[in-house]
Amino acid sequence: MAVSVGSGAGGVLSLETLVRLGRGVRRPAAPGGSASPPRLAVPDGMTAPLGCDAVAVPARFGPLVMPRLPRVGCVYADEAHWWWIVPSDSDYALRWPAPAHYATGAVLHDTPRVPGLVHRSDDTVPYTPPIPLYLAVCRALGATPAWSRPVSA
Repeated sequence: MAVSVGSGAGGVLSLETLVRLGRGVRRPAAPGGSASPPRLAVPDGMTAPLGCDAVAVPARFGPLVMPRLPRVGCVYADEAHWWWIVPSDSDYALRWPAPAHYATGAVLHDTPRVPGLVHRSDDTVPYTPPIPLYLAVCRALGATPAWSRPVSA
């Protein structure tokens, strides 16, 4: 789907662009109003050409997820959560199972400080592939992937 923008300019925005623009507008303000919440940073020497989001699981599940992944990007951890860097919009058409949490822009709204890097990608990009991560998270949490759930009419 595409939407024409302006008059005579011929500008067309795709649905993906509109979703991304909408997310930028809806980002909540930081608690307390002034200071920005922490954000996971891409390590020096790496690039994030697809943007960055993050997926978190409670810390007790982190060691269960790691060995199930065929490729691991940058992973951060603190006493409460483990965070995986994924390309932007990796939640598109995916419902990450609770208590996993998806953080658009890798912004950590409920975390007071940036967690430490516990695994660095062997590549020049920080990403863990989102579909294998989704499946590993579902498996570790005992959740059924959304596309495997029965459909009711």
